[in-house]
Amino acid sequence: MSACKRLLYIVKHRGIWPSIWRRNVTTWSPVGAAFNAKPHRRLELFEKNVGLFGVPELSSPAGFEVTTKRALKDTRELVDKVCSSPPGAVTVETFDQLSDGLCKVADLADFVKVAHPDPSFREAAEKTCIEIGTVVEKLNTNVDLCRSLKNLLDNKEVLAQLDPETRKVAELFMFDFAISGIHLDEKLVREVAYRIFLYPNSDLMECLEELLKCRNKLAKLVGYDSYAHRALQGTMAKTPETVMNFLQLLTDKLSERTAIDFEMIKDMKTKLNPHNAELMPWDPPYFSGVLRAERYNIEPSLYSPYFSLGSCMEGLNSLFTQLYGVSIMSEHPSAGEVWNDDVRKLAVVHETEGLLGYIYCDFFHRANKPHQDCHFTIRGGRQCQESGQYQLPVVVLMLSLPHPTKSAPTLLTPSMMENLFHEMGHAMHSMLGRTRYQHTTGTRCATDFAEVPSILMEYFATDYRVVNQFARHYQTGQPLPQSMVARLCESKKVCGAADTQLQIFYSALDQMYHGKPQNRSTTDILKDMQQKFYGLPYTPNTAWQLRFSHLIGYGAKYYSYLMSRAVASMVWKQCFVQDPLNRDMGERYRREMLAHGGGKEPMLMVEGMLQRQPTIEDFVDALVTDLNPDFETFIMDSTS
Repeated sequence: MSACKRLLYIVKHRGIWPSIWRRNVTTWSPVGAAFNAKPHRRLELFEKNVGLFGVPELSSPAGFEVTTKRALKDTRELVDKVCSSPPGAVTVETFDQLSDGLCKVADLADFVKVAHPDPSFREAAEKTCIEIGTVVEKLNTNVDLCRSLKNLLDNKEVLAQLDPETRKVAELFMFDFAISGIHLDEKLVREVAYRIFLYPNSDLMECLEELLKCRNKLAKLVGYDSYAHRALQGTMAKTPETVMNFLQLLTDKLSERTAIDFEMIKDMKTKLNPHNAELMPWDPPYFSGVLRAERYNIEPSLYSPYFSLGSCMEGLNSLFTQLYGVSIMSEHPSAGEVWNDDVRKLAVVHETEGLLGYIYCDFFHRANKPHQDCHFTIRGGRQCQESGQYQLPVVVLMLSLPHPTKSAPTLLTPSMMENLFHEMGHAMHSMLGRTRYQHTTGTRCATDFAEVPSILMEYFATDYRVVNQFARHYQTGQPLPQSMVARLCESKKVCGAADTQLQIFYSALDQMYHGKPQNRSTTDILKDMQQKFYGLPYTPNTAWQLRFSHLIGYGAKYYSYLMSRAVASMVWKQCFVQDPLNRDMGERYRREMLAHGGGKEPMLMVEGMLQRQPTIEDFVDALVTDLNPDFETFIMDSTS
């Protein structure tokens, strides 16, 4: 995009936002002003309602039925096309069109059903999710559809003509068929599916144990030793054995530090409660917090004035510009395009490539909105073979921040600021990817790789060289003192080994629950894993596993948080710690890790970035090194 065109784009799309809280030193940039200004209800009497996310039919809840019917009609036509076409690249392209057509409706509905303030929209979206989900399950067991893909993968001559990305996507589609039991006897599949989805058990304990049994039975039916083996295919870890090796090595490396942490926590408990000094599982979270407060006196309210939402958005914009040549620009949404007045729309624009995609920011708390921070893919990016155009990705970032007041903009605590950077890492993964197929767009990749871009952003969020570019007091314009950032970083490492060990315990428990059946209760398994991987005694008549909600959505993959953090740590230390604003490293990071989505083996992406082949021992060492108390201080001292 030429400088002239880029300027016109800015003038056209950024608009003018009032800067209510003026800084003494400088004024807010357009993107900062957009997030620091109080939202005003727009008058849309004479504007055409363009529908949610610009989908005309979604100007009313009834539009979901229209889009669903159209998607299902297109699906039938594409299924007929792929089943009647000779094997070749067009087979994979048609599969991706099929996936794209369903995902564009299902992903959008998946977000609307939880976030839209209007119950009628939520109900219509929920119905669409059920209808599309049912069709997807049927497609995953459609023998003719599977055969068309198998004919391609079995034809060595045709397969040799496919580029690596197309071949990888074909294999991923076949994997979806395989884990759905496409090769099994039809009656058996129906029975298992019926038992899994409709088992009538209201007792939570029995429900969990039945879920684990059914998952194991499903895995066995489709040819895996356990549900964990099925879940880990295609990940960085590959097998449950590798995961358990990783967790055991990390436990061994942390054992001395963890013991020291528990001793510190016990001493603090003894100091405050000398008559009951035995360390119990409910003690570490509380007393580690007491230790942090005593040592570093981290009071969030002292930091918040420096972290106005607008200044944080300016910081992100500055970071992305320096690393990738990308700007985030505020746009005025059209009538009916957003679901609430305080939702902001951002265009992501590259200095030479032009518009990359859109991010809708649903940042503020409201009634009936889930209290969670998350990233939703609304539309995946892909190369449209029909038109030759690139389908731009669209995502939503959802947070639960306080609204601005009459006297101050929205002010973030340090943890809120880090969460904002984390979620924006997911968004930029979606924006900077340029995959040919939407099936592998952005965050549609291995679970233990998907968190790497977001966790890496946390390192940027706590590096003073980055923070100093945007953290200014919203009233005085004074920068956040470096000493306050140093204390914040060091405070996080207090009892860090014990905190990490708790995550290891959760991960190991998840693996054991989804491994080979052990013919004992989930509580008995928990007792053993808690003793082996955490050390604190099990409390009789408790069932923590019933509060472990990640068992549902992250079955056998909870370890992903630890492994992703290890990779992010290695990338940070090797590539960015010397200069977090290095454009060459930013370009390499985009080229090697962000551009491919799930279209390339995750470990190959890591190897490309690090320019070496890391081992499990390297992953473990990266996590252990992060706990060194002088790491961040050394970095800041060496650059001051």
